[in-house]
Amino acid sequence: MITVLVTGGMGFIGSNFIRFVLNLNQEYDIINIDKLTYAGNPENLKDIAEKYPNNYKFYKIDICDFEPVDEIINKNNINYIVNFAAESHVDRSINNPSLFCDTNISGTINLLNSAKKNKVKKYLQISTDEVYGSLNFNDAPFDENHQLAPNSPYSASKASADLLVRAYYKSFNLPVNITRCSNNYGPYQFPEKLIPLMINNALNNRKLPVYGKGINVRDWIHVKDHCKAILMVLLEGEIGEIYNIGGDSEVANIDLVKDLLKILNKPESLITFVKDRPGHDLRYAINHEKITKDLSWKPKIKLDNGLKMTVKWYLDNKVWLTNIMTKEYLTYYETQYKNR
Repeated sequence: MITVLVTGGMGFIGSNFIRFVLNLNQEYDIINIDKLTYAGNPENLKDIAEKYPNNYKFYKIDICDFEPVDEIINKNNINYIVNFAAESHVDRSINNPSLFCDTNISGTINLLNSAKKNKVKKYLQISTDEVYGSLNFNDAPFDENHQLAPNSPYSASKASADLLVRAYYKSFNLPVNITRCSNNYGPYQFPEKLIPLMINNALNNRKLPVYGKGINVRDWIHVKDHCKAILMVLLEGEIGEIYNIGGDSEVANIDLVKDLLKILNKPESLITFVKDRPGHDLRYAINHEKITKDLSWKPKIKLDNGLKMTVKWYLDNKVWLTNIMTKEYLTYYETQYKNR
């Protein structure tokens, strides 16, 4: 058996990864630790816990607490660590940078120290294309050698974590990989993110807030394609290497929102332009030639089909969406957008 510790596994990408791995191969045991913040939802894996009781365990643990983290890694003879645990919303990082430093930097140090102490086979850091900063419209996409130039407290905290992972590889020979992915979308994504936010608002005939003029461009990847890439890097990635994971689907935010409205058969009059986000990066684009060449991975789900699949999932899971729209989130949402 291969035993994998997944941190932040109740979140969007983490829960999709656990689901993907266990449905793919039951020779894996997965230990999931999550602090269960507002974005960590046990409902994301309720069916998995019931389906694989012998292959899946969950512990409510904060990665900032070293002793319980280290105990879990030690007593379960963890082979691999995949670190998804992170505060990840840019707007929230602007409001509270310290929280992002605590989880994304200090939490990562704890995981690295325990991985080193317990001699894990590999530590995989799940990062983001945002560590590279912003591109102009005519710039070449980010490759793995692009300089780090983060522009928000969130991306700065993730870049800091990446550098720590690299340092543990160089200083302590800790076997590591880092993956940097473009914008994910798909099932179980918390509705503060762009795509589920637009879907949920449109379903409820609420205004769809679009920053600035909506010209900012993002590269989108379906979470299932991302999960496949993560598993390839975990099992086959060359130690010490960084791998960019892109979706080959660049689109301006305003065009993406219009596409979603078309799928939902809702009017474009729901769109409202709001004051731009501070330090809003103009464009992200990922060059994934390295992982394609080295590991034979490339994205399979085209954006138009992926959006239709995602909309259908939210339509089929309205109870999940309603349950996650907590008072805490609604209060935050109103505070963020009512004056913009």
